[in-house]
Amino acid sequence: MGIGLLIGLGLMVALSYLPGWWVGQVMRRYSQPADRFDFSGADLARYLLDRHHLEYVKVEQTESGDHYDPVDQAVRLSPGHFSGRSLTAITVAAHEVGHALQHAEDYPPFQRRQEVVERTLWAQRIAGWTLVAIPVVSVIQKGPLAGLVMFAGGVLTMAVPVFAHLATLPTELDASFNRALPMLQEAGLLKRADRRPARRILHAAALTYVAQALSSVINVFKWLRGVRL
Repeated sequence: MGIGLLIGLGLMVALSYLPGWWVGQVMRRYSQPADRFDFSGADLARYLLDRHHLEYVKVEQTESGDHYDPVDQAVRLSPGHFSGRSLTAITVAAHEVGHALQHAEDYPPFQRRQEVVERTLWAQRIAGWTLVAIPVVSVIQKGPLAGLVMFAGGVLTMAVPVFAHLATLPTELDASFNRALPMLQEAGLLKRADRRPARRILHAAALTYVAQALSSVINVFKWLRGVRL
């Protein structure tokens, strides 16, 4: 394998890994002090929802990551953000409430985002089954062609979620900076020293899904090492 190819693969792995690493670093950094506020992320979410006449939207704890569920109309927060009282906890809660506001307002980009995300679910399922089937098909066909075709399909299919989340990034940024940040400022929750960290957290919240999608690309390289075509 040429040096150029190795460098290219190294850069792709780095680009896949670094966004997720940065998001995690930002979230952890501002999770301290843990008792920064007198209320939790869940408390703030409930307050902001009620303030915007969204009493019907639930606030729930989840193990599936922070998100707003438009089907169940629920703001769901991870345990640390649900009960946490750090700057990260309340800022992430405000970001997810921002999505609830988008939904309530029938914000067109939010509606398109939901359609795009739902349509890419099939691609993620196909990617998993395709990569699993590569060795089996190669053995049955007794040649590398079928495996190469399936591998190419798997790589392309796994790239779909990345492009989907990149396409919906403006919706995430709107939830962060056109909704969450103004809500936090209007409520008088951010001191001068909190403003820059809050903006970093909101950037991280907006990039979370993109970072997760990019990190899945690393799985392709693991399969490259483990599968002989």
